[in-house]
Amino acid sequence: MSQGVKVTFQKHLENVEMNVDFIAPSHGITAIFGRSGAGKTSIVNAVSGLLTPDAGKIVVNGRTLFDSEQDTNIAVEKRNLGYVFQEPRLFPHYTVQGNLNYGVRDKDHDYFNSIVELLALKPLLSRYPKGLSGGEKQRVAIGRALLSKPDLLLMDEPLASLDLPRKREVMPFLETLSKKVKIPIFYVSHSLSEILRLADHLIVIDQGKVVSDGKIEDVWSSKVMRPWQSFSEQSTLFSATVNQHNLEYGLTQLQFVEGLTFWVQQVDAELGSTVRLQIRANDVSIALDKNEKSSIRNILPARIAGIEYQHYGDNKKSVSVKLDLNQGCYLRATITKWALDDLKLEEGMQVFAQIKGVSVSQRDIAIANL
Repeated sequence: MSQGVKVTFQKHLENVEMNVDFIAPSHGITAIFGRSGAGKTSIVNAVSGLLTPDAGKIVVNGRTLFDSEQDTNIAVEKRNLGYVFQEPRLFPHYTVQGNLNYGVRDKDHDYFNSIVELLALKPLLSRYPKGLSGGEKQRVAIGRALLSKPDLLLMDEPLASLDLPRKREVMPFLETLSKKVKIPIFYVSHSLSEILRLADHLIVIDQGKVVSDGKIEDVWSSKVMRPWQSFSEQSTLFSATVNQHNLEYGLTQLQFVEGLTFWVQQVDAELGSTVRLQIRANDVSIALDKNEKSSIRNILPARIAGIEYQHYGDNKKSVSVKLDLNQGCYLRATITKWALDDLKLEEGMQVFAQIKGVSVSQRDIAIANL
């Protein structure tokens, strides 16, 4: 394999048996998600060389870092990887500029300026770490990792040590990172909100094994993610293209499948740009006929592909309905058992999905490469 990151290894640890096998894309953010102790950090440590597998093979964009059969185990400092930890780990006696340049072998003035601009670090260059906020320190740590020009960037819960205001400060920089820096990024997190905003690819780890792996839109809608989503949090993700703007009403039309469009509150994006839609199951209702006189603007024909009963709270019943919109594009709706019985809904029925709310993220908008 010449592109992407191939990770296959086994490792006996005190609390978990690691048996990992996945391929991550050659660029963009791959989120590694799972419960505490599932083995998320062990994966990035194995890739970085901080943890030596018992057996396996690790290849980054065609370069073999570890191969037990060939007795290959590249030293940590020679793997050409960037690692951002939960704590910034800056040198207190160096300025920001000194920290950024620490470990840089070949000085590249233009590249340095591009990273400083990307992370808005120019006003901080002459300051020392003790005078920085937590968010500023973490941006410096990210900049230092990028300035080594790594083949892969590893980020182990980089926002975990920050309070909410500092997380909000750093998040916009992370959102543009994968689009401006064309290398693969592994992002370990237990935060679903971070993953939704940042990830292109999602790997779910449970007890040292990969239980789901793929595009975030596909994995998010799978049964693997149900334990982390309460009924009120269940949703469907789509990638969509900006089709047109209606300036008179402040609306934007998005296309997410050939022939299917949505109207949402106006998005500040150029025509043809890509955005991510999140549609909560609680915001989707089902009708047998299309209501032409309704305040709901997004009413789409659908076929019922599945009906699933779920229990929550004090044993109250609710129903999750899987709707096939077109070409295997699915949407979930949460309705009551009463509504199911009253409408006599069954698998295979043609119905209309009425979508009351759509959340739009612009983190996928294409940005020119550095």
